[in-house]
Amino acid sequence: MSLKNELDILVAAIRFFTRLPVPGPWGYDSAPLERAIRYYPAVGIIVGTIGAAVFFLVSAFWTKPVAVLATIAAIAYITGAIHEDGWTDTVDGFGGGWTKDRILEIMRDSRVGSFGVCALTILLLGRFLALCEMDTRLIPVPAALIAGHAFSRLCATFVLGALDYARPDGKAQPFSNALDRREKIFILLSVAWFLLLFIPFRELLCGITLGAVSAWWLARMFQRQIGGYTGDCIGAVQQLSEVMFYIGLLFS
Repeated sequence: MSLKNELDILVAAIRFFTRLPVPGPWGYDSAPLERAIRYYPAVGIIVGTIGAAVFFLVSAFWTKPVAVLATIAAIAYITGAIHEDGWTDTVDGFGGGWTKDRILEIMRDSRVGSFGVCALTILLLGRFLALCEMDTRLIPVPAALIAGHAFSRLCATFVLGALDYARPDGKAQPFSNALDRREKIFILLSVAWFLLLFIPFRELLCGITLGAVSAWWLARMFQRQIGGYTGDCIGAVQQLSEVMFYIGLLFS
């Protein structure tokens, strides 16, 4: 595949998963979007890097909690809170629905229920507290941010590749083609180098374990109750595995 085609696919991933303004004509065709999932973790590195820059800037003038709060807000803005929305809709659907059709109906409803509000509050607090508790002498918060966003999207990508799409149509349907072996290796390597380079091994192992187990648990629930995934489900996997990864890094 040519460099231009790969650029098309990368830009399509950035356009789909963030609100970042990307100049130029690339990434608008449906064909690149179908393969964009291979660059999902790479988008996580971009998002995490922007968050790290915000943390550096704010922490130069204010306290660590203020810097963490500003970072979380900035990341939610540049992603359009697309994954937080997926987490909220998923918890609402699986918390309030008892059949596949009812779960999918609730997840598609634009209104937010009590399950979703509680779950989003707990998730945001968990992310905030975990990052605030990070020992910067051992693991700098910027490194944890980039690693967390890359790893959580790796988890979401593998869940997507393992399950079928649960709806007859939807925004995430272009990603429903199974990833081949080369793409899985590429995705894994795009994340592994950063994790191993910047995160101490013991803490990294704990973070990966908690994040991967949470993704596996969600995937089992999706398969059992709706027979696959939706775009909201993928967002939920990214959110939970990211926060659990941070919590795992706090192991001592």
